[in-house]
Amino acid sequence: MIVLTVDQKASTTRGDLVPALLERLRARISADRGADAALVLPFERTVGDEVQGVLAADDDGARVAVGLIADLLRDGGWSVGVGVGGVDEPLPTSSRAAAGPAFVRARAAVEDAKGRGSSAPIAVVGPQDEPAATIARDAQALLRLLGAVAARRSDAGWEAVDTLAEHEGVDAPQRATAARLGVSEQAVSQRLRTALWAEELASRPLAGRLLRAADAAATAVDDRPDGPHDDEE
Repeated sequence: MIVLTVDQKASTTRGDLVPALLERLRARISADRGADAALVLPFERTVGDEVQGVLAADDDGARVAVGLIADLLRDGGWSVGVGVGGVDEPLPTSSRAAAGPAFVRARAAVEDAKGRGSSAPIAVVGPQDEPAATIARDAQALLRLLGAVAARRSDAGWEAVDTLAEHEGVDAPQRATAARLGVSEQAVSQRLRTALWAEELASRPLAGRLLRAADAAATAVDDRPDGPHDDEE
């Protein structure tokens, strides 16, 4: 399973943003045709300013996880922890009541993400056993890189990216984007190139495959008779 634990940054000065986040997450998942099946346990407040949800470790689950992580990092107000591996079965209906190695790792991951102070506060934690630990670090490195790229994207770049997304599936989406923004197609292309949007889109599937691989390696450790060797479990 892929467990996402998300903690609000600077909650004492920014107020409680969890209700608004939960609404955004629900809207994001509802708008994605593959997300409903990928969502194993819905996102909910667990404690304080923290939100948690569980996604399947299949193609759709990994893809949805990468998209949600990208949205959270873009917002800038959240630290994101990802735990992979086994969970205690049967799962309850509430993430708050769930347990297992993946949940423990998600807790460790969000604490790690909060402590780094980087432009991309995201951490991925698997077992300490190899190769599971290295695969989790690889997934983390790519997600941090994608988050850092997005953090440096200009307002004009985001405007082009967001408007292009609104025209997904139509003929000549860049032309439609240019018409909406009142600029030339060349200007839209330049904005997208500067934003490294094509590179981000090409890298997201790899990030998803790394999350799947991290979960598979972690689950193999968790399913061993002697169990994981993590100090925190």
